[in-house]
Amino acid sequence: MPEKRRIAVTGIGPVTPVGIGIDPFWDSIRAGRSGAGPVTQFDTTGFAVNFAAEVKDFKIEDFIEARRSRRMELFTQFAFAASKMALDHAGLNPSDPDPSRVGVVIGSGVGGLRLIEEDTMNLNTKGPRSVAPDLIARMMANSASGAVAIEFGFQGPNEATVTACAASGNAMARAIDHIRNGHADIVVTGGTETPITPLGLAAFCAARALSKRNDDPQHASRPFDLNRDGFVLAEGSTVLIFEAWDAAKARGAKILAEVLGYGLSADAHHLVMPQPEGVGAAACMHMALADAELVPGDVGYISAHGTATSLGDAAETNGIRKVFGDSPPPTSSTKSMTGHLLGAAGSTAAAATIMALVHQTLPPTTNYETPDPACDLDVVPNEARPAKIDAAIINTFGFGGHNASIAFGKA
Repeated sequence: MPEKRRIAVTGIGPVTPVGIGIDPFWDSIRAGRSGAGPVTQFDTTGFAVNFAAEVKDFKIEDFIEARRSRRMELFTQFAFAASKMALDHAGLNPSDPDPSRVGVVIGSGVGGLRLIEEDTMNLNTKGPRSVAPDLIARMMANSASGAVAIEFGFQGPNEATVTACAASGNAMARAIDHIRNGHADIVVTGGTETPITPLGLAAFCAARALSKRNDDPQHASRPFDLNRDGFVLAEGSTVLIFEAWDAAKARGAKILAEVLGYGLSADAHHLVMPQPEGVGAAACMHMALADAELVPGDVGYISAHGTATSLGDAAETNGIRKVFGDSPPPTSSTKSMTGHLLGAAGSTAAAATIMALVHQTLPPTTNYETPDPACDLDVVPNEARPAKIDAAIINTFGFGGHNASIAFGKA
């Protein structure tokens, strides 16, 4: 069996509710700052929930000429900006590598939801001729990965994974495959999402998935806490640069972490509820460890999916216990600060995890006040913690029963 091609992480580009750019993002994560607040994008009168975690002070003109961005929906603009920052962080000029050897895999759970809403209103109020001619091209979940490739001229494998909240986990898994299989030397990978729209917020309210702490948004997301009452809807994009290790070394790149392996599984249980015993979650963590050639004791940190839903956190705890036994490593959820970025959740958690490996610091689970016996983990409560971490795993799970785990190692 041929030796697996090693993969480095050389760049990170976050566009998130807690910061745009890797330094502001990591500073917020380490300090435990929340990105939640009242919704500013539309009037929430009559909504059961009136807050979310919005991206602040984003200007696409900081990343691309305004005229070139006009055909990009906001979720695509986020992905482009994140990709540009990730490439800059990696020290990669897009014109330097062979374009046929650079791939793009960017996932999204719902794609251009706001465009669909806007043009549905136009259709109903103004008639068929009011629908934008480029609606289909701009609303497609794959328009983000396509636009990034077009703007930078990357001609390698180009895909969009659409597996709900596991979308960027699946995207990173596909990126690993492309590099290992020799289809690409560099893959721009991650997720992007803009679900904070009237329909998006109303739908998640109707599903009773969201926290209703309208009087205290910054303390609403409380993964693993006994009094958790749902997640905080969030938007944004995080993109990573995965690069063949030998290529990264050859160009003198600063390697942030090593991508060690991945695991994928399905709960095959329910469209929105996790398998309560965490069987699917355990399966993908087992596969990630095997692919990475790790044993449970090698893992110093787990970045949990940890959405702060009653069923989800308990099921994930059961899965972790199945894999790591009575002494699982510290396990925290950065969604306590960022909110839940749906299709961009996994890559955003990966960014925090890679920085944890770089700085040997565990990100906290904030808003943790009352332990839940069903979630008996060391959740790194409320404050970041210095720690020796050689390897870490991120979990990202999605509606439909999709599960993905990615293993990273210290560079």
